[in-house]
Amino acid sequence: MRAASTLVSTPGCGAAALWDSQFRLRARFPAGSAGRSPALSPPPSLVSLAFALAALLLAPACGYHVGGHAVLIPDTIHTISVSAFGNSTVRNTLARLLPADITREFHTRTRYTIVSDPAQADAVLTGALTNFNSMGTTTDPVTGRATSAQVVVTLQITLTERKTGKVLYTQPHYEFRERYEVATDPKVYFDESGTAIERVARDVAHSVVSAILEAF
Repeated sequence: MRAASTLVSTPGCGAAALWDSQFRLRARFPAGSAGRSPALSPPPSLVSLAFALAALLLAPACGYHVGGHAVLIPDTIHTISVSAFGNSTVRNTLARLLPADITREFHTRTRYTIVSDPAQADAVLTGALTNFNSMGTTTDPVTGRATSAQVVVTLQITLTERKTGKVLYTQPHYEFRERYEVATDPKVYFDESGTAIERVARDVAHSVVSAILEAF
């Protein structure tokens, strides 16, 4: 999946500025007008050639760049396996749900075939849940109860080509932040057995796959 490259120029710089200055000069001093002698005017073809050469010389150092991302995933990658996540927190349910939700995101949003056996995959995604935190951000002025909470999830993510061991994508401190409306205390609301933690897992999985795809 190769991102389209776009040539972007800095206003007032490079070829655009040179051609603009040429046209301004011609408009201000047309051939044969007072203030400019026709005898001293070089042929139009030479003027155009001079400006073109100057534009080529100035372009690399004058704010031109190629937008887009390089394709880092080899064309030989057709299958991906998502391994079980490690976990250094007490959020066992979240760590357990993430691989399945990430697998679902890859399946629905990409052309890659997802396989369960890492030994049969062209690339393997590994990860670990390293931090989970939820805290109230707004409270009801009457009851003092939290009405919204911010969830912060930190992961280690690595996508590796299985045959070569080449790392295709890595983020040792991937951080997901999202604000949720809560009905009870945040610590209770995001309980391991609640549906809220399932929603967090889906949101984190969507965010992780987006980050990987955007990197390519």
